[in-house]
Amino acid sequence: MTRSVLPGSWYAVLGPDLVLALPPGSRELAARAWVAVDAGAGPDAVLDLVLAEGLSGLEGFALLSSHEGRTRALTRGHAVCLLLADGHEAVADGRTVTTWTEVAADDVTAWSLEVGPPAEGEPLVVADGLVRVSRVLWPAEQAPAPEPESQPEPERQPEPAHEAVAAVVAPAETDPEPVPDPDAATELLAQPSLPAPPAPQAAAPPIWEPVQDDHDGRTLDGSWGTDLVAARHGIPGQPPAPPVTARPVAALLLSTGERIDVDRVVILGRAPEARRFSSTEQPRLVTVPSPQQEISSTHVEIRPGTGADHGTAVVTDLGSTNGTVLVQPGLPPESLVPGIPVQLLPGAVVDLGDGLTITVARP
Repeated sequence: MTRSVLPGSWYAVLGPDLVLALPPGSRELAARAWVAVDAGAGPDAVLDLVLAEGLSGLEGFALLSSHEGRTRALTRGHAVCLLLADGHEAVADGRTVTTWTEVAADDVTAWSLEVGPPAEGEPLVVADGLVRVSRVLWPAEQAPAPEPESQPEPERQPEPAHEAVAAVVAPAETDPEPVPDPDAATELLAQPSLPAPPAPQAAAPPIWEPVQDDHDGRTLDGSWGTDLVAARHGIPGQPPAPPVTARPVAALLLSTGERIDVDRVVILGRAPEARRFSSTEQPRLVTVPSPQQEISSTHVEIRPGTGADHGTAVVTDLGSTNGTVLVQPGLPPESLVPGIPVQLLPGAVVDLGDGLTITVARP
């Protein structure tokens, strides 16, 4: 199995039917794992080796394996794996759990594993081995076709006088126009419906100013600090989401019956405001009912994701007084940490309180 890798700081152990990724501080563990994989160890034996000394000293890892048409991915820490199978996506995001998360899919046609920021260097196509990576892709990316070498034009010989006169009388023959060479480069996991994000903005958006009539006094007063404000812009080093995407990444089905497409930042609350956003952003403000005043004025944000979350929607609690509860398919309810974005899976339910829920659906 050949895979393409982007250079980075994580260690990747590549075996015939598995990939193990370990953080930069796990050099000795990566070496032992490679010896085991090279000797024929399977995914279960490799997982036992990784967990032999417990999780407390292991800041993250990723283990992806394939057997008899079924692909399984386990991630912890800053490791995110995306599986594509029959037009559907399965995501294992290690950033949202304290132990590890696991997904599995049958007949996977492509997968992508992201574990850290990229380093300088060209992508490499690797079969088996131990390499330093930031991303691993399968199938391997195809290299661009080499451009044909230009041939120098032959030097013209001076024409005899009688031929020059004939050339004036006879129409000159024109050379055929050259046919342009098409770009042969292909992109792994290309998703035509998803636009490429723009370059990062130089300046961070201003922080909200306090609102006098806000019932909770914390939603808009900036008391969570600039570190949480910065956290809403995705993974450090990754570009921000575009102000408006070409197509929605998700649809929000409110319990009030309203449907909202996530093609930009969506702010929901009892009386939402967008004063902390820069002039280039175009957030959509959605006012929701709250008879018992349980929902904050500016309660929650849902926007297109960036980096490893690209192509999906992410939700962030904006420091609401009563909090936000998220229920992902097949997972227990979790309370969102203010300022920390969490990727939304299709079928997820976001509970703002006061009987107001939001169901996440495909666009």
